[in-house]
Amino acid sequence: MSAILTRDDVTPEELLEFSEGDRYELIDGKLVQPPMSILSDLVAAALIEILGAYCREHRLGHVLPGTAQFQCFPQAPNRVRKPDVSFIRRGRLTDAQMRRGFCRVAPDLAVEVVSPNDLFEEIEARVEDYLRAGTALLWVVSPQPRRVYVHRADGSIGQLREHQELDGESVLPGFHCPVASLFPAADETTATNGIAADSP
Repeated sequence: MSAILTRDDVTPEELLEFSEGDRYELIDGKLVQPPMSILSDLVAAALIEILGAYCREHRLGHVLPGTAQFQCFPQAPNRVRKPDVSFIRRGRLTDAQMRRGFCRVAPDLAVEVVSPNDLFEEIEARVEDYLRAGTALLWVVSPQPRRVYVHRADGSIGQLREHQELDGESVLPGFHCPVASLFPAADETTATNGIAADSP
């Protein structure tokens, strides 16, 4: 299927057949292309590299890039989302699940990297969807300001600044990395984003 799907009642099955389907989320029957920027891509790539190396070394599970799509939301069974980075613990995915369509298993960790055109309401909706689906830990990474907002399954929220350290908690036991390591050097970018400095 190559034609752009512009209807308001697109199904997950149609999204799977769409030749450019991995660029989109499916929200309430509509194709939505998440905002993106080079800066957010750089941050996501850094996280994939850091998390991937740690998870391979400790055989913890699978780190997935932003092309991975999840259909795992019980409150919206036809919804499809694609976090910028995700992690699924070893043993939660069978070979059959890895070979077919969308992932039906909620990620243990989901990461959303804020882009300049992201709206606060959209970020909050993504966070709520993953937490309700059973995701234990969610990081919202904001390149400007250079912070990470940590959302947990118990409803608690933390904020980490550039000089602090990101902790994998019970999801990635033993994982730690400086928040600053996720971002390009301050003099390499002047990008801004749409999330206020104190927004979770």
